[in-house]
Amino acid sequence: MALAVAAPLQLARAQEVNAYLGIGSAYDSSNGAQIETFSDGTLYKTPSMGGPFGHIGASAFITRHVGIGTEISWRFAQADYAGINYRPTFYNFDAIYQPLSGSRQRFEPEFRAGIGGAHLHFFAPDDQSCSQVRGCETSNHFQVHFAAAARLYLTDHLFFRPAFDAHYVNNLFEFGRNWVPEYSFGVGYGLGRGK
Repeated sequence: MALAVAAPLQLARAQEVNAYLGIGSAYDSSNGAQIETFSDGTLYKTPSMGGPFGHIGASAFITRHVGIGTEISWRFAQADYAGINYRPTFYNFDAIYQPLSGSRQRFEPEFRAGIGGAHLHFFAPDDQSCSQVRGCETSNHFQVHFAAAARLYLTDHLFFRPAFDAHYVNNLFEFGRNWVPEYSFGVGYGLGRGK
């Protein structure tokens, strides 16, 4: 209970607050399976994961070097998974360490580690069932998240943000590996630098 009261008070006194929006891609290989998705004798191959992903996040620094953050990334369009459409989403809550900070810094690297989830939503055709696909209609997985990013300030508030994320998704049986790397580039806005 005390933590629930203390967290908003700490955020209200945050040294720095940032929000960003970007685009990138996450990748995972196919698991190589073939599925008789519609029980009609036709085998469909499972795909690899890829394509363009949206990325949005925010962070608040309690001290000049330590903060917390949250991110979500999702594939913009549905993709084919063994004859049905699907869309992956990753979300996480992180602790953040930034070794350099201050109003005069134009380059601020950050390292993140946290937990979250991976959500795969499947969209079966109206007249079909996707019951042959394990996890259909939705499949949720726990994930551990690691990231390295940098905020490259163009002005005192506006920044460009390249990032590399690594999602370790527990039991991601729909694809070939539990590790899902993600690359993204974004723009953001920060307040409170150099307090």
